Amino acid sequence: MGDCTEAVVKIPFGNKYLDAILSIPGKILPYSVILTHGASGDMNFSHLKSLANYLASHGLLCLRFTCKGLNLAYRTRAYTAVLEYLRSSGYKLSGVFLAGRSMGSRAAASVTRHADQGNDSFVLGLICLSYPLHRPKLQSELRDEDLCLIKSPVLFVSGGADEMCDKTLLEEVAIKMKAPQKIHWIENANHSMAAKGRTTEDVLLEINMQVLSWIKEVIS
Repeated sequence: MGDCTEAVVKIPFGNKYLDAILSIPGKILPYSVILTHGASGDMNFSHLKSLANYLASHGLLCLRFTCKGLNLAYRTRAYTAVLEYLRSSGYKLSGVFLAGRSMGSRAAASVTRHADQGNDSFVLGLICLSYPLHRPKLQSELRDEDLCLIKSPVLFVSGGADEMCDKTLLEEVAIKMKAPQKIHWIENANHSMAAKGRTTEDVLLEINMQVLSWIKEVIS
């Protein structure tokens, strides 16, 4: 694995700026990944830092950003601003993968759907970490509207005991999806990816390896 450096950036968003960090590989591949957090936390959430550093050490430029707020439309607009920032950056990129954790993955899914509808070839795929398919104990109302309209490849990495993503329901949604998709279950992990009997580092390594492997499959 190669070395990488971090750079703090401010991304224009309306009349304000979004805080973000670029993880820059020593030798950059022409591909990048955007990451954002869930309903709580920020860009320095340990899972995002771990994934960004891992991917950057394998040559992928990673941009993780903070966007507070529980309004999905607002989060989606912010994500779009980050995508446009990266697109117009000086890095020579062939494409980007949109990724997020929990609510952040819902925003990423929304942006991916709009990109697909506009035939935006710069967006190569969607990575959903702990996708919140439904509220806890409210499985009758699924958050699958964007997922069913996406055409780009999709990776789901979810806990097998996630109280917000029933295994059977996600697998049923996957069957209905137009997009090529893959689900990787972290055995016995909850929505926060805590798995009894396993260290956080062990779980994060499994997640990171799965994401990198899937990205390599898509760009190969």
